[in-house]
Amino acid sequence: MTHNAVFWIVLSVLGVGLITLLSASLFTVEQRTVAVVQRFGKYVREAGPGIQMKVPFIDHIAGRVNLRVQQLDVGVETKTEDNVFVKMIVAVQYFVLPDRVYDAFYKLDDASRQIRSYVFDVVRAQVPKIKLDDVFEKKDDIAEAVKVELSHVMEGFGYGILKALVTDIEPDARVKEAMNEINAAQRMRVAANEKGEAERILKVKLAEGDAQSKALQGKGIADQRQAIVAGLRDSVDEFQRSVPGTTAKDVMNLVLMTQYFDMLKEIGASSRSNAILIPHSPGNLSALTDQIRNAMIEADQLSARPANGHAPPAPAADGRRSRDS
Repeated sequence: MTHNAVFWIVLSVLGVGLITLLSASLFTVEQRTVAVVQRFGKYVREAGPGIQMKVPFIDHIAGRVNLRVQQLDVGVETKTEDNVFVKMIVAVQYFVLPDRVYDAFYKLDDASRQIRSYVFDVVRAQVPKIKLDDVFEKKDDIAEAVKVELSHVMEGFGYGILKALVTDIEPDARVKEAMNEINAAQRMRVAANEKGEAERILKVKLAEGDAQSKALQGKGIADQRQAIVAGLRDSVDEFQRSVPGTTAKDVMNLVLMTQYFDMLKEIGASSRSNAILIPHSPGNLSALTDQIRNAMIEADQLSARPANGHAPPAPAADGRRSRDS
């Protein structure tokens, strides 16, 4: 073997040894991560992100600690004050304190198991004091109690608690179905009340409209009668001025006669009239006039009855008082 060959072999061995030495001396650490370096099993230092060096074959990386915020979902089954079992999901957001990496790495063997145990303890101490209906409203209070307890305990182990959230509350299936039925019944009762109120308002409005309609109708009839009376009065006055010697009775008889024949004309003009005419003669109109006048006089006397209850004597048909009264 020549000297050149030996030289190249030695050089190759040295190169391989140098590369091995460098690879054993250099290591990289990811962002938001800390590497824990030990020497013969003893803690030496913490290596931050980037390329780092260690003593080859003497120092070694015992582990890496993640500094990012992590989330642990813990499922807890417990019962409420009214003895209803519920399943709750509590999400705990935690992180390693940058200046407490040593404690986080060496004091706890399994941080997630430790957090899970404290969540179980706090939830099972808080929820049995609350009724089922109030658990949903007080879930923020439960989450705050979990956060306070975990923050107080886990800080000694190098962990910080960012937030604790109650993300789900699931009662027993039969209890959940009963709650839905109660809610449906309450909504149906409210709907029935609203429907009844709407019907009541509709009936009130219809009654008010009917009352107003009847009031207006009565006012119209009253105005119509006033107009008829005024017209008759004007006709009587005009007739007495035009025909000297006529009395109001003669004019009224003439008006009634005219209305009588107008009525017969209207009945005869209708082809579908179902009116039945009783045999009579127009000469009876004078007697009909006397009857109407007597009825009106008696009505006036009844309305003017004194407090003692005795009515004044009614006048006879010729205007004189009856002898029997």
